Amino acid sequence: MEPFVKEPTVDTPKVVLDADKGIFELAQMSLPEDAVDFYAPIIQWFTEYAENPNPKTVFDMKLEYFNTASSKQIIQILLLLQNFKDKSDITVNWYYKEIDEDMQAIGDEYSQIINLPFNLIPVAKKS
Repeated sequence: MEPFVKEPTVDTPKVVLDADKGIFELAQMSLPEDAVDFYAPIIQWFTEYAENPNPKTVFDMKLEYFNTASSKQIIQILLLLQNFKDKSDITVNWYYKEIDEDMQAIGDEYSQIINLPFNLIPVAKKS
């Protein structure tokens, strides 16, 4: 399966989806003008990946901030992952800055909605 990689912009996150290397990551900021359009190829990639996933899938969410429209798409991705958990040992790692209570709370909320192992991982502020 071909990797899907997008470099970050001011409004869109870094995306790395590489089944061969076992890297599944969203990072930085997600404020796209059209979240449905931005996330459509990511959802499509995961839909194809779900047909023959790796035995283990670790999805790293390293978003510093995202808007409501992105949140809806992120939930779609997590639900898609949940749908093929019988084919792959899936874990979601939710990274947040240890001082960012909002991102921690969102991760906690998602962990209660999504039926997957969910790790909330605080990241220390760089000095």
